[in-house]
Amino acid sequence: MMQKIIMIDLFYIFLCISIAQTNWVRVGYYSYSTYESPVSEINSSLFTHIIFAYTDVDSTSYQLSLSPAVEEHLSTFTLTVKKKNTSVITLLSIGGQNADYLTFSSMVSDSSYRKSFIDSSIRMARRYGFQGLDFAWQYPKTSSDMFNVGVLFQELKAAADLEAKNSKQSQLILTTRVKYSPLVSLESYPIAMIQQNLDWVHVVSADFTTPLSSKCTGAHAALYDPITSVDTDYGITEWINGGLSANKIVLSLSFYGYTWTLKSPMDNGIGAAATGAAINEPSGFVTYRYIKNYIEENGRDAPVMYNSTYVVNYWSKEELGLVLTMLRPLELRFLMPRRKSYLATMCGKSPMMLTGCFLKLQLKWR
Repeated sequence: MMQKIIMIDLFYIFLCISIAQTNWVRVGYYSYSTYESPVSEINSSLFTHIIFAYTDVDSTSYQLSLSPAVEEHLSTFTLTVKKKNTSVITLLSIGGQNADYLTFSSMVSDSSYRKSFIDSSIRMARRYGFQGLDFAWQYPKTSSDMFNVGVLFQELKAAADLEAKNSKQSQLILTTRVKYSPLVSLESYPIAMIQQNLDWVHVVSADFTTPLSSKCTGAHAALYDPITSVDTDYGITEWINGGLSANKIVLSLSFYGYTWTLKSPMDNGIGAAATGAAINEPSGFVTYRYIKNYIEENGRDAPVMYNSTYVVNYWSKEELGLVLTMLRPLELRFLMPRRKSYLATMCGKSPMMLTGCFLKLQLKWR
């Protein structure tokens, strides 16, 4: 008996909520450790900003720490991406999903550690030609962590202001990468400090559900979920209600999806019963490029379906079913159940930007 797999293709657009179509910020993250592909292959003309991810923090000195291999790529990164787009702006990102909790928690808790971190970050950004810094510790856990992160942002802004004045160079752009909602482990990000001291925030609204967390197919980057509040609409609303200006929100667009093995070939939509991952077990993670090529090679006779409630596409076939996020080549306008209008756009198919892109507009969440 053939196994039924569903690819729920959740394509996660960095949604900007507005009518105006000016001042787009199109941000892509490049991770050397993930792709190990030439930086020269990045089509930088697709982006206004490209972020090199990620640098580590030394657990003793609290200065930025680079392996020789990463430093080699870092040293030529800005020069290389500017060859195809002289106006593209590069930022250096610190931390990432695998950032060591104890190191970051300790660093933000002590003024001398914070100073060491800040001085090192600014120095490294200038040394390698980066025009900004991105703080990507997404998982502070305690109220003390959150408060201390706010203090760090305040001190980082003051140090960056002073450095720009003394060096007579342009001010470094300061950003942070956060979860879809301001609450982490029941503690809130320091929204007031973010608002006062950072240029914008990269809100990662994805991985709401995966084959590792659910035995039902799901929309991992749902704009709206009618059953739970774990969705983009809820998260962005909470950020804004908490005091973060909409025009400081840069919403992520994920260029990937997840696969599930279905229990029944006849039950193949969002919320269908599943037994686990279908491809790339146990995570089920598949890139946009993989999704596109797979359907092209194996599923031309099976239509890609669209769910207007979650605002995602999904695809399945008799022997294979995948819930995936399909990127569409044209700008799309979605009318949500709550009558909010969203402008979604595909920001390009650079081979180096497979896992995400961030888009920003002059936002108005209605």
